[in-house]
Amino acid sequence: MNADKITLDRRSFLKAALLAGGGMMLQFNWPEVMAMDLENNAAEDAVALNSYIKIHLDGRVTLFNPNPEFGQNVKTSLPMILAEELDVDWEQVEVEQADFFPERFERQFTGGSQAIRRAWPILRKAGATARQMLILAAAQQWAVPVAEISTSEGVLHHQKSNRKLRYGEVASAAASIAVPQEVKLKDVADFKIIGSSKRNVEMDNIITGKPLFTSDYKKEGMLIAMIIHPQAFGQEITAITDTAVRQMPGIKDVFVIETLPKDYKKNSFDVMSFEKLAVIVGNSTWEVMQAKKKLVLELHANKGGPRAGLLESTAGHHAEMEQQAKLPGQVKRRDGDPETAFKNASRIIERTYTAPFLVHNTMEPVSCFADVTADAAELYAPIQAPEFITRTLSARLGLPKEKIKINLARMGGGFGLRAYGHHLVEAAVISQKIKAPVKLIYTREDEATYGIYRPTYSATFRAALDENNQLTGFHAKVGGIPESPLHENRFPAGAIDNYLAESWSVGSAITIGAFRAPGSNFIAGAEQSFLDELALEMKKDPIDFRLELLKRAKERPVGDKNDYDADRYAGVIRLLRDKAQLAKKPVGTGRGVAAYYCHNTYAAALVDIGVKNNEPYVRQAIAAMDCGIVVNKDAAVNMAEGAMVDGIGNALYGEQFFIDGIPQKNNFNSYRMIRMNEAPEHLEVYFVDNEENPTGMGEPLFPPMFGAVANALYRQTGKRYYHQPYLKQYLAENKPATGKRA
Repeated sequence: MNADKITLDRRSFLKAALLAGGGMMLQFNWPEVMAMDLENNAAEDAVALNSYIKIHLDGRVTLFNPNPEFGQNVKTSLPMILAEELDVDWEQVEVEQADFFPERFERQFTGGSQAIRRAWPILRKAGATARQMLILAAAQQWAVPVAEISTSEGVLHHQKSNRKLRYGEVASAAASIAVPQEVKLKDVADFKIIGSSKRNVEMDNIITGKPLFTSDYKKEGMLIAMIIHPQAFGQEITAITDTAVRQMPGIKDVFVIETLPKDYKKNSFDVMSFEKLAVIVGNSTWEVMQAKKKLVLELHANKGGPRAGLLESTAGHHAEMEQQAKLPGQVKRRDGDPETAFKNASRIIERTYTAPFLVHNTMEPVSCFADVTADAAELYAPIQAPEFITRTLSARLGLPKEKIKINLARMGGGFGLRAYGHHLVEAAVISQKIKAPVKLIYTREDEATYGIYRPTYSATFRAALDENNQLTGFHAKVGGIPESPLHENRFPAGAIDNYLAESWSVGSAITIGAFRAPGSNFIAGAEQSFLDELALEMKKDPIDFRLELLKRAKERPVGDKNDYDADRYAGVIRLLRDKAQLAKKPVGTGRGVAAYYCHNTYAAALVDIGVKNNEPYVRQAIAAMDCGIVVNKDAAVNMAEGAMVDGIGNALYGEQFFIDGIPQKNNFNSYRMIRMNEAPEHLEVYFVDNEENPTGMGEPLFPPMFGAVANALYRQTGKRYYHQPYLKQYLAENKPATGKRA
């Protein structure tokens, strides 16, 4: 057991109270939603205790989860941490989902693969404190030393007298005990719940079809609304022709809205692709969808903003990125003398990698319910970051924040898209204008062409080799439209004496946003492809080459800004290598590997690629991760497998492209997603067994999949793949026979 002191101040990190009717409630500040000081366990600006553990008289334990849930299983995994230290029977645990409370929570946000990592220390302390208070209450009742009492699955034991009590039997007494100044946390070896596999607490609701999503929500008098935006990025609506639409059955109103006030200062999540949107409101989804086909928009090029008056095309983007690769970039890191290393090199290896814009394609399209009156607003919507959009709604609606209530719907996928609340603003403005509750529904075409994409990227890597074929210099010039994905302090920085990292970006009217492992999802594939090719040019095994660089970074690191632990990085690669040696490579496949560090986690991946019906497909995929202690094993494996399949699909197929500002792919018939028969026949996931605190899980395995696919394609075909989606390059070079796709 580990002693862990809790320091309390006048605002109290922990506070006990008696439940109405008997029982105990321990309140505390939930770390994911408060700006916590993990040393003192309480933030100076903490305004309220916002979470709780309830221990009922009948032994039931209620735990509270404020984090939005979109399939990453935080509603199960976070309470498991509390339950472990509380030492209760998991079957007795109930989990309550919070809606958004701006007056209570300062940061109610799920994203960045940080929920478990941030919650870990405080939730453990809260659970351990409640357990200790129950022990103190039992010791008083039995008049025995505290040290003689043990707990197990919600029961207090006194072995010497063979007595026991259920938690509920002493919960009321425990509520009156002063919160202890010091508690002991469990040793990792004693964990019973953490590290096990617990089914999703929402499972029964999901499989029985209980209303969980916005599409399920209904209210008396509710109307249906849909938006129509300009075809092209860089255009705006100047007028609409709506005579025919107004005469159609079920149509209530047609109008144009401004998404944000002209003088509004945007925050980082206020991404609105178009200043004005046309809106159709009607009785039913079908009637409004039919009306959309009849509405005529008058459009003109934007006069302001990026590329005013111009409409962008993918061909132009490629030309711009090629030009930028030839120009000096902004130096982000320089170690040693890279210019001299390249000047004196016997040989220089240079390669350029590109990737297109990507659409999130969440399985549940964007939607939102809003009911705005003169003095209040109520919304029901899927969103990862409700606190940010509340500020925007307040400014747009002219209502104080405390008059805006957001009920959190379960999200049918997030991947970064639902960090942005444009749909909440649009629904609220529509409701305010028509003075009625409204459900805003995006079609798949609306969402695929609205924007907030993963940017398009380019990276040029150069390596200097001396006369002995040894690496003497490394140069990365990385950029994108409209932002750069460069992470200048990540591997192989710190492992090479002469290192230069440059960044560049080009503005765009096409809106972009967070996309599963932002930036990393491209740069990992490019970097790992280059390292693989560089290793073979140096006549080294690619895995051995990576381990050599990591050994150098551990023993003689270059610079002091390296943001990775070389030992843990090497450890996850060794684990993958060991598992790969046991896994039989399917006949007729090429094997590729890659590894990457992001979101505080180390991930390595292997794929075996074959060819069927003239197209490459992944037969087998194996992954290794060092994400510290794994809280919920099944959930972790599910997230890892999802990241693997998602990475393979985006690497091979994902692409959005533009002609005169118009997105060319607007649904799954043109935007190809990985299909069930294209997913790997065999998946394996392994975790490094250690006692490090938990780190990111949902995103870190996604980036290395791109590099593993590219490297496997090389071993299968003998050709290098530099431009995503790889299938497009493959088909261009192999000219498959006409026929049905696999």
